[in-house]
Amino acid sequence: QVQLVESGGGLVQAGGSLRLSCAASGRTSSRYVMGWFRQAPGKEREFVAAISWSGGSTYVADSVKGRFTISRDNAKNTVYLQMIGLKPEDTAVYYCAADNGDLIRTMPTSYDYWGQGTQVTVSS
Repeated sequence: QVQLVESGGGLVQAGGSLRLSCAASGRTSSRYVMGWFRQAPGKEREFVAAISWSGGSTYVADSVKGRFTISRDNAKNTVYLQMIGLKPEDTAVYYCAADNGDLIRTMPTSYDYWGQGTQVTVSS
């Protein structure tokens, strides 16, 4: 079992920046692909970004490419999502997730563990 706790969300003006963190605990000795997803009210959960266990491979959704960057520090069991140039349409609850597989995948159903989410609100 892996427990994931997100932090760093908040209210920011359009054009602003936030950095989300996801701290993992529990069975962190296993190699997990880590992902970020988001879900806005009335919408389905949407893939944002993912990173391989080594950090050598990343994949970012087209909607946030060039603005969001995913990274990880395995020594700290923490994954980050740096967000710049935030837009009102980025408003959502952001979730961290862990996938026990080897490949980066974008479907929420591929991920085994989820955090409770952190709210990001971007005002216009």
